[in-house]
Amino acid sequence: MTSILNSVSSIHSSRVSSGERLGALSIRSPVEFTRLRHGRSSGRRLVVRAAETDTDKVKSQVPDKAPAGGSSINQLLGIKGAAQETNKWKIRLQLTKPVTWPPLVWGVVCGAAASGNFHWTPEDVAKSILCMLMSGPCLTGYTQTINDWYDRDIDAINEPYRPIPSGAISEQEVITQVWVLLLGGLGIAGVLDVWAGHTTPTLFYLALGGSLLSYIYSAPPLKLKQNGWVGNFALGASYISLPWWAGQALFGTLTPDVVVLTLLYSIAGLGIAIVNDFKSVEGDRAMGLQSLPVAFGTEAAKWICVGAIDVTQLSVAGYLLASGKPYYALALLALIIPQIVFQFKYFLKDPVKYDVKYQASAQPFLVLGIFVTALASSH
Repeated sequence: MTSILNSVSSIHSSRVSSGERLGALSIRSPVEFTRLRHGRSSGRRLVVRAAETDTDKVKSQVPDKAPAGGSSINQLLGIKGAAQETNKWKIRLQLTKPVTWPPLVWGVVCGAAASGNFHWTPEDVAKSILCMLMSGPCLTGYTQTINDWYDRDIDAINEPYRPIPSGAISEQEVITQVWVLLLGGLGIAGVLDVWAGHTTPTLFYLALGGSLLSYIYSAPPLKLKQNGWVGNFALGASYISLPWWAGQALFGTLTPDVVVLTLLYSIAGLGIAIVNDFKSVEGDRAMGLQSLPVAFGTEAAKWICVGAIDVTQLSVAGYLLASGKPYYALALLALIIPQIVFQFKYFLKDPVKYDVKYQASAQPFLVLGIFVTALASSH
């Protein structure tokens, strides 16, 4: 479960890097874009190909090899401190960042539990595994790959040894991977709709909507990750609401009250995402990204962060109590208390120094609270 804790940070970890973006690149080849400086267009049109990456301009300034002592495990998980790899399949796996899959898998479990119709039969287990494959390896893998693609210009400056800017994987191979994962995820969603006997392809629509959200999160012109409020809420919804909806729609009916409840929980996801913004304040400011610590300052942002996490969960506990489910409400309240303790012990003291300790200590209780809420929804 600990792997769930730090997963949300991976999707926007490339934002930590500082420096001016070299341009927002389209997934087509060749790609044209206008470079902006100081808020004004320079008017110059540039054509960029993978073989002519901007890393050529910075190789003399930064190392072109990964730091010594890189871990092969980190490489397979797609996290920092990875060893350099030449095996194409390992590189492809690295781009999908398997460390980010567990929250989506957990979300499917919560949705299945909330449906009240999951049974430990071979058929239901097979359905849930296929839904987890769609949500995790396929669509989260697509999300992570496309996020790395659109951040390759910054990676070329700060981490030129990463797979895309280093040339360890070609432009065409990355584009192929994006399409295979996307179409694979959408195809599985369609199969699950047929298997579940849906007259309306609910899972396909959820997969399609989630894929679109992932694209506009990373890609210009919308690039939601540039805005602290919108980007972090989109991230929270992607990791909490969408997989829950998929699991519940697969085994039952996705009702409006559950949609509202999970979107409310996505506000807590927004708070979790803010935790990872504090260590990248300077880089975000230099890149013009309006993360909440940049927009409001560190002191105000850390209270916004814990407020989003705590107030959301307390509101859900109040909702459960008002719905005649006092035992679930008390269980959720019992899981909120240690989170508040760890917030004061670690996060509020120094959100940069203690971010990892805080997440490792507090967020298992939040994850369990989501499951408690799912069980309450099933009764």
